[in-house]
Amino acid sequence: MTTAITTLPGLTAGTWAIDPVHSTVGFSVRHLMVSKVRGTFNDFTGAITVAEDGTASVTAEIQVASIDTKNADRDAHIKSADFFDAEQFPTATFTSTGIRTKGDDYVVDGNFTLRGVTRPVELALEFNGVNPGMGNGPVAGFEATTVLNRKDFGISIDMPLEGGGAVVGDKITISLEIEAGLQA
Repeated sequence: MTTAITTLPGLTAGTWAIDPVHSTVGFSVRHLMVSKVRGTFNDFTGAITVAEDGTASVTAEIQVASIDTKNADRDAHIKSADFFDAEQFPTATFTSTGIRTKGDDYVVDGNFTLRGVTRPVELALEFNGVNPGMGNGPVAGFEATTVLNRKDFGISIDMPLEGGGAVVGDKITISLEIEAGLQA
């Protein structure tokens, strides 16, 4: 089910493809109980499809092996069966089930699949507007965040610390900065 989003000025009917050059799929997770590791995924695609009646849907696919935490050893471990098992589950996907208003902003409800496990998620969405673009048609900007529990997706490795706590936290904050262009 989708919800009308006609309140988003300038977001006209059609398919708005995510521009990976001007977008970021990032995350952060608690490390050693005192700091955070941040990273990005460098290979992803997606689209926002707006119908003539203003209803919209969102789809996205992330190649999990494209993870980049600026540490090759850590990236290799995250790709392993301990975490993403990227060889068996190479993609993470998102498919929206609805878009609703929340104050001045929006919530995109949907299903997120990671490591073969699908769970409902809510993305807190800020719509940044539409710009005429630079000669290739209009572009729209969005920022979205959500917090996931890695254990909900079968990533249950425990790496306890001697003094208590764990090397890697359970909560993962996902941060999306998206620019999408209207396809001709």
